[in-house]
Amino acid sequence: MVRIRVLVVDDHRIFAESLAAALAAEPDVDVSAAGSGPAALRCLERAVAEGRRFDVLLVDADLGAAAGALPAQRESGSGPPPGVPDGIALVAGVRVSHPGVRTVVLAERDEPRRAALALQAGASGWVAKDCSLSRLLAVVRGVLREETHLPPALLTGVLRELTAARKHRTDSERLVESLTPREHEVLRCMVAGLGRKDVAARLFLSPHTVRTHMQNVLGKLGVHSTLAAVALARRAGVRPAELAGDVVERSGQLA
Repeated sequence: MVRIRVLVVDDHRIFAESLAAALAAEPDVDVSAAGSGPAALRCLERAVAEGRRFDVLLVDADLGAAAGALPAQRESGSGPPPGVPDGIALVAGVRVSHPGVRTVVLAERDEPRRAALALQAGASGWVAKDCSLSRLLAVVRGVLREETHLPPALLTGVLRELTAARKHRTDSERLVESLTPREHEVLRCMVAGLGRKDVAARLFLSPHTVRTHMQNVLGKLGVHSTLAAVALARRAGVRPAELAGDVVERSGQLA
């Protein structure tokens, strides 16, 4: 019998333990539980090291503990935008660090916008916490067959949200494409969180020149703040400038 390894991630201990016990009663399911995003990531890494990878994560949409920013997620800029619930942030992190693991979000309420965010982050399903055990097992087995599961009542709303998100991304991509190569580099530095002086040092420009480039970037993107420019850039898929090598390089030059 092929066994399914499931990890329940929920900071409500009683719920997590009850769900884990119910799933463990199934003859083909092995289940563990974690109470936070960081704990879940440690479980995943430990399982990989021991050669017994998890197949499915069941993640609380309202996970209270920080999901743990993964280095790979930070470097690739593939994480969700600021303000995304921690459970969904964990889904995005797992997609980067453990792409073979399927994730299903467990939710108290049916919310089209958050369900769409979960799918964009890499989730394979959105399920009500109060659904029957048989329904949850059907979803777990379904996502392992590459199926995507949503409550029927959410389908229209989720499709509307995904269509709107695609339009916003397309509009953002068009604006970013209007930037010159130098302005694009400046934008990538802004996405990486660099201030004007750090951008100047990285690109070997004067702070005054960088200020002019930043003003041009804001003008072309049609925004009035660095924060808004970064949010638009993230929607357009702009990756942050790589910083680690630059620090070494600049340190060597200063020496």
